[in-house]
Amino acid sequence: MPHSNLKELTFRGIILGALITVIFTASNVYLGLKVGMTFASSIPAAVISMAVLKFFKDSSILENNMVQTQASAAGTLSSVIFVLPGLLMMGYWNDFPFWQTMLICASGGTLGVLFTIPLRRAMVVNSDLPYPEGVAAAEILKAGNHDKGDTGVKDIAYGGLLAGVVAFLTNGLRVMADGASAWIQTSKAAFQLPMGFSLALLGAGYLIGIVGGIAILVGLVLTWGVAVPFFTMSGDMPTDMGLIDFAMSTWKTKVRFIGVGTIGIAAIWTLLVLMKPMVEGMVHSFRMLKSGQSESEHRIDIDLSPKTMIYILIATVVLIVISLHHFIAAAPISPELSILLVVVCTFLAVFIGFFVAAASGYMAGLVGSSSSPISGIGIISVIVISLALVSIGNATGLFETADGQKFLTALTLFTASIVLTTATISNDNLQDLKTGLLVEATPWRQQVALIIGCFVGALVIAPVLEILYHAYGFSGALPRPDMDPTQALSAPQATIMTTISQGIFTNKLEWTYILTGVGLGAVLIIIDVFLKKVSNKTFALPVLAVGIGIYLPPSINTPVVVGAFLAWFINRHIANYAARIGDKQISAKAERFGTLFSAGLIVGESLMGVILAFIIAASVTSGGSEAPLALNLENWGSIGELLGLTVFIAGIIIFASRVLRAKKSD
Repeated sequence: MPHSNLKELTFRGIILGALITVIFTASNVYLGLKVGMTFASSIPAAVISMAVLKFFKDSSILENNMVQTQASAAGTLSSVIFVLPGLLMMGYWNDFPFWQTMLICASGGTLGVLFTIPLRRAMVVNSDLPYPEGVAAAEILKAGNHDKGDTGVKDIAYGGLLAGVVAFLTNGLRVMADGASAWIQTSKAAFQLPMGFSLALLGAGYLIGIVGGIAILVGLVLTWGVAVPFFTMSGDMPTDMGLIDFAMSTWKTKVRFIGVGTIGIAAIWTLLVLMKPMVEGMVHSFRMLKSGQSESEHRIDIDLSPKTMIYILIATVVLIVISLHHFIAAAPISPELSILLVVVCTFLAVFIGFFVAAASGYMAGLVGSSSSPISGIGIISVIVISLALVSIGNATGLFETADGQKFLTALTLFTASIVLTTATISNDNLQDLKTGLLVEATPWRQQVALIIGCFVGALVIAPVLEILYHAYGFSGALPRPDMDPTQALSAPQATIMTTISQGIFTNKLEWTYILTGVGLGAVLIIIDVFLKKVSNKTFALPVLAVGIGIYLPPSINTPVVVGAFLAWFINRHIANYAARIGDKQISAKAERFGTLFSAGLIVGESLMGVILAFIIAASVTSGGSEAPLALNLENWGSIGELLGLTVFIAGIIIFASRVLRAKKSD
């Protein structure tokens, strides 16, 4: 059997994987709270693993694969921040209780691993799904295994150093702006031409690619070129508010909810499209439980045994029950109602998680983990859980008091957090199993590594959330009254999940704008299907990406769009050059350079954000400033914006030169 004598799941690999998990979890928590997106950590983890383990003569491609499998949990498990901060935003929590947060992440993540194991054969082995990130990780592992001298760690280091320095100048010393906007005012209408200067988002856009970038651009144009001007022109502007402030307020209170509807219908459409493979996966799951592992005699085809899976599932459900009981016990309700809510919420978390796992895994295979509409699935789970708890609230009289409504809203977010961690890990698990299939790894060992990664990441998330909250605060939830709200982390998904949940329980949800978004999403789905059909899937309009373009702040979307167009320009140039000289290897080499440098940009800016959070937290707790490193230069606004733009353009040039060196290194 190939690789049968190589080391695979080793103690040193587990320790290294844990260390990488800690670093990338902290990075992803910060990035997700700031901009509403996280990065897939498999590829950078694979590169770091190869750079470290090459010092051991007996290291192997399988051991490196196990490290990246374990560390990949960091990129996905941190997505719990898309829901959990809502408990602070609505005033139910004042901080992040360590054990409750840890149990949510560990138990939900473990469910994500378990629920996708029966899908491996149907969706990975016997499927033509592309799994772009899984294939990329496998190629990097293979390249590093063949060429011990160049694992690509330099590209991650250069990108990380560049983005880290820029982030320090922007958010530490505050001598550069992180974005700028030009406004065009005609009569009562306001049009915005925004620009953000984040190198991390430039890297994220590069990884997303031109199709996703164009879709986000469509969302931007619909928002700032159509919807906001229409609402500002047709609405009554308050006398104490300028046109620009009125335009921003209109976007937050009306247009963003159109984005919510678009994201929601896109997620539902995705689930409908995936119904057939979901059913096939479930049928295969039950067949496997009956037949055991008799079909799986070879090492590269052995999953965790059904018996082991059942034991782990029971233990995981117990952890969910404990966390829910601890959360519900704090509310002033009867013991009988507490038991009912624990049972109902445990059932909802496991039941919804089971269906979501198949959909999430399929989406990872289709578009990659980074581009999967996890937040859309989160929104749907919040709505389903809310509607279930509304009926209980009506039947038991909990709705009669404001405290009862607040408690049920908080319980919705708490339960949805478990579902979201299940969705994110299942999204990542099948991607990792695809990598394992290509490098001939042992599936059950990968599944064990991923569960270990879930628990390590779960230990990190609560303290990092706590530090970031007390250093920056969240939008609408500042720990101290004297904090600067402009520096608060936006936590966009958590804001929207909280708004939707509160709106359902108080019957004040802006359904008009959400339904407008649903209608817009339906039209876009028709356009997307038409484009794919007439172009044989060459062209598409991902509806979720359009919704993100409407929903996220424009300063976040614009560098993503720039990164996507940069990727298109460079790849086209490289492809033409490779065709001219007849060398196909150049394109693959350029793609690798771009992927690694992008990952470096994202990791560098994220880690600098975490480091600055520690500095700010230390300063604030000792009675100091919330911007202890800021130079506070006078009359610096325009200069800071010009400096930020100049450095951003320089970053694009450096990025392009790092990728285009593939021509010279040939």
